[in-house]
Amino acid sequence: MEEQDIVRSLAALAQPVRLQVFRALVVAGPEGLTPGALVNALDVQATSLSFHLKELTHSGLVTQERSGRNLIYRAAFEKMNALIGYLTENCCQGEACLPAAAQVCAC
Repeated sequence: MEEQDIVRSLAALAQPVRLQVFRALVVAGPEGLTPGALVNALDVQATSLSFHLKELTHSGLVTQERSGRNLIYRAAFEKMNALIGYLTENCCQGEACLPAAAQVCAC
């Protein structure tokens, strides 16, 4: 990942509602969620959610797919793993801090 992508991703997550949305999408896994499901789950207004989803999508941490009349949003696990990898790349003086299985989300 380029440094500019890292900054954009971290900036997107540096807001409470966007962080909640992203975490909800991570929990949902590959199935993703519709905006309506996110509105209900997070108790946030649809207009506000639309803005936050746009920011998360622009950062690359969230993908959007049209399915009939619905939009499905999903966490971009590959991008999330790359971000986590970048942040922990040189931790523990270059030694592995976590078991290899715990370092990458397999979603």
